[in-house]
Amino acid sequence: MSYFLFTQDAICTLNTLQTNASALQQVRQERNHPQQQLQAMQGFLERAGLTVEELNRLNIIHVTGTKGKVSWCKSSPHLVQVRERIRINGQPIGKDIFSKYFWQIYGRLEESKPASGGTMPAYFRFLTILAFHVFLQEKVDVAVIEVGIGGAYDCTNIIRKPWVCGVASLGIDHTQILGDTIEKIAWQKGGIFKPGVPAFTVSQPEGAMAVLRDRAKEIQCPLWLCPNLDDYQTDGTALHLGLAGKHQRWNASLALQLSNSWLKRRCSPGKSSRMGQGLLCCSLTRVQPATSFRPSSEMMMGLANTEWPGRNQTLRNGEVTYFLDGAHTVRSMQACVDWFKGSAAQHEKNASGPVARVLLFNATGDRDSAAMLKLLVPCHFDFAVFCPNITEAIVSCNADQQNFNVSVENMLTRCMDNQRSWHLHNRGVDQGGAGLLIEERLVPDNQADTLVFPCILSALQWISQGRDAVLADANKQVLAVKPNIRAKAAVLREAAQIHVLVTGSLHLVGGVLKHLSPTYSN
Repeated sequence: MSYFLFTQDAICTLNTLQTNASALQQVRQERNHPQQQLQAMQGFLERAGLTVEELNRLNIIHVTGTKGKVSWCKSSPHLVQVRERIRINGQPIGKDIFSKYFWQIYGRLEESKPASGGTMPAYFRFLTILAFHVFLQEKVDVAVIEVGIGGAYDCTNIIRKPWVCGVASLGIDHTQILGDTIEKIAWQKGGIFKPGVPAFTVSQPEGAMAVLRDRAKEIQCPLWLCPNLDDYQTDGTALHLGLAGKHQRWNASLALQLSNSWLKRRCSPGKSSRMGQGLLCCSLTRVQPATSFRPSSEMMMGLANTEWPGRNQTLRNGEVTYFLDGAHTVRSMQACVDWFKGSAAQHEKNASGPVARVLLFNATGDRDSAAMLKLLVPCHFDFAVFCPNITEAIVSCNADQQNFNVSVENMLTRCMDNQRSWHLHNRGVDQGGAGLLIEERLVPDNQADTLVFPCILSALQWISQGRDAVLADANKQVLAVKPNIRAKAAVLREAAQIHVLVTGSLHLVGGVLKHLSPTYSN
């Protein structure tokens, strides 16, 4: 059996562990009993043949936050392939490595099911255990572990002795699990702090910072505030970042502080305990500013060469330019809008004629779609297009992007709700009668500026109007469109260029990249 088929079989099996709605409700009900959740995780870990004590050998950097942690963790969620979640030296593990270790862990858990009440770990718990196993077997020097949701009750918080912890920018997200205020969310995030282990954070809202400070004091954890990136010592040249966006400067500073702290403690083992005590004495009563330093040439190169698809990414295929950003909270959407306005304006200066702007949007879970769409209105799009995170309408084993937690009907209903929100923000009234391009049914004529499609491919094909050679591939199925809907796209066919902002969901961005980039389609 080829590695491709073996890997696809593993991913399809992994998908059977996706948490359904009833299980998510159980998680919410049990969030006031964190020890039970962590005890369950420890049980799964032991059934997989691992122990909590073994994790100490991984020299862990443990990170959490609402926004920014992915910019320097490069883990979850994956854009296209689930192997992106487990990386060694910055690269997703190979299909052979993934398959080998997947079946080792899955086999042990499956074999022990009868004696354990028939239980199996949910999707993210399994991937966390798999990551631990991969890193231990491959003998990595350091493991950067990203929290799934929150911190205090998260399955990664089974880690007892990290070398350093980080808290990226905080915002409102996952409110049904973490709470509906920034203070409640900060309390959850601060749950990864450990006694005597240095922790770093970036500038936070006042309420969130106060909670982090109190959590650090309660846990006896020294907490430090990262300096502005401009404060680092260089030879007179500004630090160059490979990632666009002003918010990435805070992410870069946090990455520098975590790396520097880890290197100091790891490379000076005789001083590590004394250094921890020194930090502890200095920073329990308030969040102290961390000291800037001169980044090494390797650090500067790392900042400059960092690339992260789907975040402030621009991709041009012929006369169509795609602006991709997986923003999915109100705060990150504002950053996306700021980036898009500046980047699109630069591209429009070089256009030979009028440019058509199109928004391709979707949002999932309990995200505030209406608030995010409101922020996008000033971008002045000619069309707003909505579709679920389904790559294609045909039945195929695209196992990496299957989601069994939400029905297709619910996904499409969410898209039409988003369509109505867009009209409310743009016209002040609900036009009513939201329609869907599926089975030859289309949006009504009085909603000419919005469309809802059943999948990502059909949306992209309508937006590009045959002007993107990648999407015009004869091997790609084309969904039939009525003549009156094709006529509405005249502005797209006549424009010198088409600019498409894809945002609202990382999974949407990943599905788009799968169709646009050969790197991801293979």
